[in-house]
Amino acid sequence: MRYRQVLYSNYHSTQSGRASNVDAAALLIARKGNFKGNPPLLTTPIPQAAIFDMGCGSGSLLKALQESGFQNATGMDISPEQVAIAKQMGVENVVEGDALLHVAHSENSFDLLLGMDIIEHFTKDELVDLLQNIRKSLKPGGKAIFRTPNLDAFISSAFANGDFTHENYMNASSAQQVCLACGFKNVKVLPGVMKIENPVKEILRKFAATVVNFRFKLYLFATARSSKNVLWSPNMVIIAQN
Repeated sequence: MRYRQVLYSNYHSTQSGRASNVDAAALLIARKGNFKGNPPLLTTPIPQAAIFDMGCGSGSLLKALQESGFQNATGMDISPEQVAIAKQMGVENVVEGDALLHVAHSENSFDLLLGMDIIEHFTKDELVDLLQNIRKSLKPGGKAIFRTPNLDAFISSAFANGDFTHENYMNASSAQQVCLACGFKNVKVLPGVMKIENPVKEILRKFAATVVNFRFKLYLFATARSSKNVLWSPNMVIIAQN
């Protein structure tokens, strides 16, 4: 698809960096802190585990992993601009390349594969192929962890449609469906981290979230639907085990 060549070549300056309104160094620090506050992403029990960060961007998660003692963590991104930023920021073991092709030729190689904000960039057919290749690339018992927009979130279009390169959108139910259909044995979907650093604003945010949650649960109740498998966070974290 031609748009990918155009938009991915300068993805930081036209999307991730532009949207954050901060310089590359500040953005990496902020994102690194966010990843460190997201327990499922940093709880691999073996420091020597073979970890691959697919579509690692400017390397914020990779940096968080390496600082947490996971030195066998590598990353790859197709955007030369983002890889250059990662190297400028001192992120190790990051290379430019097509992570999809790398995964497709890496059978039984990884203990953990991470895909932050990437699986929404593929068509449904592409995503099914990718998930099947990811499962094959994992060692027995290995895990894949993805973060992706959650279509059930409040005003989900603000997140799902905030990037022109997004191709598919899921909620917790459809995420479990596609992962199980692609051969993963155990699939959990958790809410993404929602937090404001300012403590006063965070208290107000939690109160507002309680009110809005009640409103949406009431709506589901009124339409004879259960809220049991519904998440409200803008992002969701998918944990799929081989």
